[in-house]
Amino acid sequence: MIDPKILAQRFPGDFVFGVATASFQIEGATKADGRKPSIWDAFSNMPGRVFGRHNGDVACDHYNRLEEDLDLIKSLGVEAYRFSIAWPRIIPEGTGPINEKGLDFYDRLVDGLKARNIRAFATLYHWDLPLALMGEGGWTARTTAYAFQRYAKTVIARLGDRLDAVATFNEPWCSVWLSHLYGIHAPGERNMDAALHALHFTNLAHGLGVDAIRSERPNLPAGIVINAHSVYPGSDRKADTAAAERAFDFHNGVFFGPIFRGEYPESFMSALGHRMPTIEDGDMETISRPLDWWGLNYYTPMRVSADPAKSAEYPATINAKAVSETKTDIGWEVYAPALGSLVRTLNATYQLPDCYITENGACYNMGVENGIVDDQPRLDYIADHLSVTADLIAEGYPMRGYFAWSLTDNFEWAEGYKMRFGIVHVDYDTQVRTIKKSGHWYQALAEEFPKGNHA
Repeated sequence: MIDPKILAQRFPGDFVFGVATASFQIEGATKADGRKPSIWDAFSNMPGRVFGRHNGDVACDHYNRLEEDLDLIKSLGVEAYRFSIAWPRIIPEGTGPINEKGLDFYDRLVDGLKARNIRAFATLYHWDLPLALMGEGGWTARTTAYAFQRYAKTVIARLGDRLDAVATFNEPWCSVWLSHLYGIHAPGERNMDAALHALHFTNLAHGLGVDAIRSERPNLPAGIVINAHSVYPGSDRKADTAAAERAFDFHNGVFFGPIFRGEYPESFMSALGHRMPTIEDGDMETISRPLDWWGLNYYTPMRVSADPAKSAEYPATINAKAVSETKTDIGWEVYAPALGSLVRTLNATYQLPDCYITENGACYNMGVENGIVDDQPRLDYIADHLSVTADLIAEGYPMRGYFAWSLTDNFEWAEGYKMRFGIVHVDYDTQVRTIKKSGHWYQALAEEFPKGNHA
């Protein structure tokens, strides 16, 4: 086991250690204080969409246990908390009246963090689109991008004076491809044309959101969180290396290209550009507003080979065999070197600002035995990926912080509550929280750092 004190010495004194969550995954209280349904409320309650028809009605009951959970974060010794804001609490219909009680909850959250000397990293969109906006087409409609701009402006006007950083979106890959092409996440579409519309209008909403943030709080560090994929070819064959290049453009380039270069990748546009929605004058300029930082969510590498089917649609890839035999309980390959190669590749390809690893962690489903959760594999996973992060810093890459995913076990989207990522165990029957072995190790690491010694 890596000694946390020794590992801590490899990080600069201004490095930020934090924990992360998301609104729908922990808050519960889906009908409380004016909140109206999100697309995930509808999706979870449809048969066959989420394991066991689990839903977010209670989740970790964070909405009602806010102070207790803030004390828990404080007890872990971390300096920062990354959370997301539920659009259906703030503007329940997506457009229209603002719900003051929803803003009041996040006031209490942010004030509670400030009182505990914990930095507040907010995410404006972590997939819980107000269900009412589906009547206009959801993310396949351009109007949703402008509804998001207004929502962003509303949130920052109220909370921006106390936030330390804000991200527009979390993992647009999931809310675009996983949700509109692969059908695994809400709204469950399996349609390339729908996905391409969602892609451009999500990118546009990001740019409009940055404008909204800057109009209210010009000095608030604004960014976006992307689950970039470390893409490896399944073999050295030319067909597979070409497939990996296409996969990089499709899974990474369609977000990084517009945001950091103001253009979609050439290979992507050659194959699918004729099916994209109209890209209006000024769209790409809006999408590519300069950012102060970006967040990387990394869990597992992507390995691809060329799809042999002649009718295969771009990017025309199939999954290739994993290299590491180590898998997490959700079945994901554990391969820490991919984190390093991904950061190096992205920085070689795009002009990127400072980076925070905004999510990293592992699914292991150990339970409580005699008051202890011995999740040594999760501890090893976090330690190995932090070691790679330290290597990147030594090489000169601007890695500014690390947020463990996640603070607590929670609603794991299509997997419901059967998959556990937390460094704190949650008993969903009693809502009792138990810090796991990995959580105690992370606490020992975080406590090596003086708090509040940087902006």
